[in-house]
Amino acid sequence: MKQNGRYANGRQRWYCNRCKKSYSWHNNQVTKCNQSIWFTKWITEGYSVRQLSEQSGHSPSTLKRIIQRNLLSWPPVFLQALNASRHLIFDGTFLHRPVSIVTLMDAVTKTIIAGQYGVSENSMPQLFAFFQPLKQKGLSPISCTIDGNPHVFKILKELWPSIIIQRCIVHIQRQGLSWCRRSPKRTDAKHLREIFMQSAYIDNHKQKEQFITMVELWEYRFGTRIATQSEKGKVFSDIKRARSMLIKAIPNMFHYLDDPHIPKTTNALEGYYSRLKQHYRQHRGLSKHKLHNYFNWYFSLRHK
Repeated sequence: MKQNGRYANGRQRWYCNRCKKSYSWHNNQVTKCNQSIWFTKWITEGYSVRQLSEQSGHSPSTLKRIIQRNLLSWPPVFLQALNASRHLIFDGTFLHRPVSIVTLMDAVTKTIIAGQYGVSENSMPQLFAFFQPLKQKGLSPISCTIDGNPHVFKILKELWPSIIIQRCIVHIQRQGLSWCRRSPKRTDAKHLREIFMQSAYIDNHKQKEQFITMVELWEYRFGTRIATQSEKGKVFSDIKRARSMLIKAIPNMFHYLDDPHIPKTTNALEGYYSRLKQHYRQHRGLSKHKLHNYFNWYFSLRHK
């Protein structure tokens, strides 16, 4: 072989003395790597095919072929070691009801351990099918922070009986304030609202004891009467819900005070979901059978 000038685009042209043909030299490995770069940008940054075409110099048809046929048809394989993840965050979100996504995050490294599209937080069989393979692969957590969904709580305790369940303080506060209303007229609701306002500012055991004392005083003054009343008004029913949720949550509200590695909120996943939805909106025209692969690739490529 010998050099034989250049093509109009500047690429070196080669001439073969044996077959008497002229051609350019291609490195298939480099080509494959370049394809994965644009596919990664399409997944993790939400770039459109038109934007990628302007950046890469490839035609839109070439990029569509790379995305749709070559890569999106093959789901990724998660190779992350699960036995190192000891403190977890679990939460779900709706893309458009009733379709939801659930995700499990390492609370220390803030990396995604597993995620799945089309799993409902209120379905015990689907949740079991999500967590069981992770246990088989070596996942053995010490704690998990959740939003308080009873189905998730039950599945986690069934698979890992000794796991510490931390209730998300933000979810408790947000839901409690919603049930108490912004400007309550009832005296019991006003005092209960003050309790929920204080729930997110507990940083040591002394503040914890003060908070529990506030709850006990409120329960002594209002709680027993509320529990025995048969009133069915909307406002009163919401106060009963707020009281019930708070009493049931207290045993699992303050584990983060004993271990700094246990997060007290699921905010890390909330931020992750915000970015995911923003990127997904750029590709919401995907067919249903490719959505699973899209989110699998997203969880694999966008760990944080």
